[in-house]
Amino acid sequence: MKDDSRDKRRRARLPRHLPRLALLACLALVVVSLGMVLMPGKPPETQEPPLSERARAAALADALHLKAAGEQLGATAADPAVPATSATALPAVTRTVSLLTTQARALLPGSATETVPANGAPATATPSASSAAATASASSAPPTPAPPTVDRLASDLARSGRQRLADAAAVDGGMARLLAAVGTGQLLQSSSLAAAAGVPDPAPGQQDPPAGAPTGAASCPAAPASPAAAGGATGTGAGAGKADLPGALAALIRTELETVYEYQVALTRLDGTAAKSAADDLARHEALVAGAEALSRRHCAPIPPREAGYALDPAFLASPGPGLAALETAALPAYGDLVAFSDGDTRQWAITGLLGAARRAAFWGATTDAVPGLAADPASFPTLPAG
Repeated sequence: MKDDSRDKRRRARLPRHLPRLALLACLALVVVSLGMVLMPGKPPETQEPPLSERARAAALADALHLKAAGEQLGATAADPAVPATSATALPAVTRTVSLLTTQARALLPGSATETVPANGAPATATPSASSAAATASASSAPPTPAPPTVDRLASDLARSGRQRLADAAAVDGGMARLLAAVGTGQLLQSSSLAAAAGVPDPAPGQQDPPAGAPTGAASCPAAPASPAAAGGATGTGAGAGKADLPGALAALIRTELETVYEYQVALTRLDGTAAKSAADDLARHEALVAGAEALSRRHCAPIPPREAGYALDPAFLASPGPGLAALETAALPAYGDLVAFSDGDTRQWAITGLLGAARRAAFWGATTDAVPGLAADPASFPTLPAG
């Protein structure tokens, strides 16, 4: 009987404790939930910028650093800590600073220098100019040891140029053309700077793609026997003037065929060392035509026919040297377009061809552009941030 009454009393007390137990349970849940909210979660991982943006930032950092070294060399008269720059080298140093300033502006976002003509859209997302400048200043570009010297600046300029060409082989199309132009300009200017300082050229090397160009098996569909297809083969239809790989190849072939013709004419009006140089360049251009045609077959692109001849300016006939300089300069955008629209070993062939054409243009007396092969007005480039 005692046990029964004890159980009855326990059951009678239990309903009275239920509200209190429920309140304690709610308080416990609130405390646990607050702890979960206040506990800091794992921060999201920062996404690495695309390869093209990293390559741009590195190129901008190098250009700004080299520009600062050149400015320091140009101000040696006011800085006794820097070895005096010789009077013969000083103009080349000034030109180097100007070139690097233009290149740095071209590498800032918003300059539209990395666009591909096919659609006019940037190949990559473009951050603000201020953020790009911050990224460049934080880059790990190797510093030039102080105090700077002309030969060291030439060497660092060549190193940067080679890196830009290496990066151009791997990035997006529009950025590839920009980096190839920057690298080519830096390599040419490093040679010019070394010559002015009387030191060995830090940027010698192969000027043209290897003879024959890259080859590979291609399975091309049979071309339809139609007027449109025939027009494409004559350079007035498909592949002619189009902003794509076949169009870029066709434009380059036409440019090189005209160049071959004009070199043949120039040889009849040159003598001595100029004639020998022109003969060597003619052989290079004949190899470039063969290489570009081989690439067209590889990519199933129409090959423009060879013209019987081209109209020549009387000034060219009277003095072929300046005409050859203009001819080589005119080929630079064609190589730049092929860089933008190709990839792999075809792009590498185009990058090497761009550098070779720029070197030949400089040999015949053309003024080296800051971004050879880039059809853009430097006046449209954004201004560098202050400081």
